[in-house]
This record gives sequence, C-alpha cells and structure tokens, in this order.
Amino acid sequence: MLQTEKTKKFGVLLLNLGGPETLQDVRPFLYNLFSDRQIIQLGPALLQKPIAAMIARKRAPTSIANYRKIGGGSPINRITTAQAEALARSLIDDGDFMVRICMRYWHPFAGPVLREMVRAGVSELICLPLYPHFSRATSGSSLDDIKLQNIKGDFDLPILDIPSWPDQPEYISCLVSRIREGIGLFKEPVRIVYSAHSLPEKFIDQGDPYVDELKQTIAAVEKQTGIQGELCYQSRSGPVKWLEPSTPDMLRQLAGQGCKNILMVPISFVSDHIETLYEVDMLYKEQAEELGIRLESTRALNDDPQFIAGLRHLVLAAMVKSR
Repeated sequence: MLQTEKTKKFGVLLLNLGGPETLQDVRPFLYNLFSDRQIIQLGPALLQKPIAAMIARKRAPTSIANYRKIGGGSPINRITTAQAEALARSLIDDGDFMVRICMRYWHPFAGPVLREMVRAGVSELICLPLYPHFSRATSGSSLDDIKLQNIKGDFDLPILDIPSWPDQPEYISCLVSRIREGIGLFKEPVRIVYSAHSLPEKFIDQGDPYVDELKQTIAAVEKQTGIQGELCYQSRSGPVKWLEPSTPDMLRQLAGQGCKNILMVPISFVSDHIETLYEVDMLYKEQAEELGIRLESTRALNDDPQFIAGLRHLVLAAMVKSR
C-alpha cells in the first residue's frame, strides 16, 4: 500500500437491497421498494408514492406468508453484516478501514451510515455493491442514493465506485466450487440452470449491461467447469415485459426435453434471502418435482472466506485505480 494512503481512514460500504427483518417490516419495506422510480415508474412522479403505498398494501399479505416460510423475515441484513465484519478483518493489514453495510430499501439507510463514517474520521468512501452484475435498478439506484445523501448531508466525501465485478477471480472460483459440490449430489447426469433476478426488458433495450455481464460470469465459470448451462430469470412481477425465459418456463422446457436432474445456480445473488430460500429452494423445487425433476441448488456464497478475499481485492484494486 502506498505510504500516503496509510494516514487516511477509508470507509467501505457494502451496498445491498435490504429486507424486512420481521413480518411487521414487510409492508413498509415494499413501500420503500416501489417508491423508487429507478425500478419502476408508477404514473406521474407526483403519484409514485401513493401508488407505491397501494401496491404495498395489496402485496403485503402474500409477501408476509412467504417470509413466514423462511423464518419470519429476511436474513440479508445479518448475512451482509457478517460479510462486512469478515471484510474488515481481511483489510486490517492494508490500512485504516471502516466497513459498514448500507441497504437501499431498509435499515441501515445511506444518510445515517454516512454520518457515522464522517464522525469516525473517514476521509474517502469506497462503495462496493454486492451485485456482481450492474443494473440501474440495483447497483445504479444504490450508488445514486449514496451520492444524493452525500450532497444532502453536506458530507463532501470523495467516492470511489465499484459498479460491477462479473469476472472477479475469487467470485468465479467460488461459483465453480459450489457447482462441483452440487454436481456431487447427483449420481445421474444433471443439467446446470443459472437463475438470475429478472428485469424489465426495456432496461436492456436502453443500454443496461446486466445481461451481458451475466453471460460474462457464466462464460468464465464454464471455462473452468467445461459444462454448459442454461440462463433464465426469476422474481418478475407486474404487467411489463420481462427478460425471458422465466425460471418456471425453463423448468417446463427442460422437462419437455426429458431432463430428470437440475442443479440451479442463483447466479446474481451472493447471499441467501427470499429469492433463494423461498423461490428457489421451495417454489421452484416443488414445481420441478411436479414435472418429474429432482432440483437441488448451490449454496449461497455468504461469508465464504474465498468470496471475502475477492471483495478485499476489489476494494484494494479500486484504490489503486483511482490514484
């Protein structure tokens, strides 16, 4: 590390979506989510929040039922905190770092976290979204919010962005290890299915690199495994045209081809939450069983030491690149 950097205190923010920690949190969490016009524009800007409140009220009962199935709330804050603590430990010999989590639609929000960092003497901020693949609806929205709160709070922190990291070596190695581990669960031939969070197609049409970066990750993984897989998209909702094929459609398609075994890789998720614990491990597993398919999923990366090493390398590389 450069000598001039040793006198600085760096703040590292791990950015994620956030999630309701209790069933009582579900409705306000949904309201925060649908209030963000970068995800979906609900009529004129003036009506965004009233419509978001209506949608949250309507969807809350179903969402509450789903969260109840995974223990009564999302584990994403707890897991992201564990990732932050592990990253902080890994950076001890690299300088003075303060690592915190920052959620887009639930606590802890950007404003209070930035205030804490400034009070602790942080002089430069490194923003690391825990989304390997960039989309304006995920990393873009989180990074824009950080910059807005930096201005609103008059914090004046220089910000280093790490917009995406689809082929980060340790991340790829973790996925490869998880896939090889998953294949070991089967005694018969198995198809690999990469399931990513879906997006409205218009985002891609307008230049969002999300799909290209997903394919970049898959190509890097398949170079090591030598096994070709299928890409599909989960968690879509609403009347707009979403990326295809959907994960349920992919399951039906593979069943029609006589597939009997599937290893599902939640490719755009680096920690367990509702999309992995409920959608993949319950909803899609049940659908596959009805189609005569055995479906297993790879373990989430969570705070795997190799994955944390990858996050450390991203932080250090961003510092070097900015100089």
